[in-house]
Amino acid sequence: MLDKFFKLTKNGTTVRQEVVAGFTTFMAMAYILAINPDILSVAGASKESIFAATAIASFVGSVLMGLLSNLPIGLAPSMGLNTFFAVTVVAAMGHSYPFALVAVFISGLLFMLMSLFNIREAIVNAIPKNIKIGLSVGIGLFITVVGLKNSGIIIGDPNTLLTLGDISSSSVLLGFIGIALAAIFLVLKTPGAILISIIITTIIGIPLGVTNIPDDFHPLASSIGLTNHFADFEWSQIWSLDMLIVVLTFMFVAIFDVVGTLIGVCSSAKILDKNGDVPNIKKALFADAITTTIGAGLGTSTVGSYVESAAGVLSGGRTGLTAVTVGVLFLCSLLFAPIFLVVPGAATCCALVMVGLFMLRGVARMDFDDMSEAIPAFLTIIFIPLTYSIANGIMFGIISYVLINIVAGKYKKLTPMMVILALIFILKFILL
Repeated sequence: MLDKFFKLTKNGTTVRQEVVAGFTTFMAMAYILAINPDILSVAGASKESIFAATAIASFVGSVLMGLLSNLPIGLAPSMGLNTFFAVTVVAAMGHSYPFALVAVFISGLLFMLMSLFNIREAIVNAIPKNIKIGLSVGIGLFITVVGLKNSGIIIGDPNTLLTLGDISSSSVLLGFIGIALAAIFLVLKTPGAILISIIITTIIGIPLGVTNIPDDFHPLASSIGLTNHFADFEWSQIWSLDMLIVVLTFMFVAIFDVVGTLIGVCSSAKILDKNGDVPNIKKALFADAITTTIGAGLGTSTVGSYVESAAGVLSGGRTGLTAVTVGVLFLCSLLFAPIFLVVPGAATCCALVMVGLFMLRGVARMDFDDMSEAIPAFLTIIFIPLTYSIANGIMFGIISYVLINIVAGKYKKLTPMMVILALIFILKFILL
């Protein structure tokens, strides 16, 4: 039944391979269960309630993605937009938590309309092939930086932007151990190499003091309630200018983050179609939109596709069964949260670094002979990790592509959608 529904044999995978990939993706994403409640608590949210909302929204989103689109991509509340939600909209702009939830809810509804009328699909398909490849490579560098940062191997520096962390610290040492283990297992072609590396690294982290074991492992479900922020909406300012600005910001960042993630992860999984487009893109975008709306009702910020899904792809994930596995594990986290949350960032570093390595392979398919293609793709690549934003990479890639080809007189290469996107991006910089 699973083989028939998810087309496992057709995609060259098995139930075991997909489940292992789902575990791997979940382990790489599980940090959101700890981080999202911390971030949204800045806006006055209940951590217990947000933990539950995060787990349930991630469950719903990942399962919908798997069942509707058959893509191996997990969903959870988006990093970056949760910070914008708490720090900018609530703390800085002075709006209430329910005001911010309304903005997320409206953006989700607009996402659904855009998906129904193929607007988001048209945006994805309009992106030139070289920029799509650049997106995959840039995301690979981006999640490598995230992995190295989580373990402390690289840290911020006011003079050089980034620098090497304290190599004598236990976290950095554990990060290097994880990378070494993953490299060895991958070279030996060990099944489930990434997941095994994460588990072993987590265990090694116990005597090093990096993996913190809680005093008790009682399930948290009995102490978690969703009532605090369930359907907690404030509609009184729905027509205000601030609401318009916040909704547009949520929409803008979310649209191009998910576009970049879908293209990057599917490219890594080698499941793009012959035209370089994401299969079942409309269904994937619809699943993303529905979950954002549901997430707002549960009380959390915008839900989106996760680039960490590439870790599961590296472990062999090729179908929606991987995403469904991720969703089920998020639901289980309600009962076994202390167990899942003991995995430190240093232990998942190896997965993200190795994913970055595999996603760099796309460089070999880039056209470096045509500068009107190479320059925008290169800008896409470097702006993603250097600005810590997939959306920024897409923006600078498309703006440069349109401007360069206009100057070069290569108008036939430009589609109306590309020109419209470039104008929207330029207006975004001017107005927002």
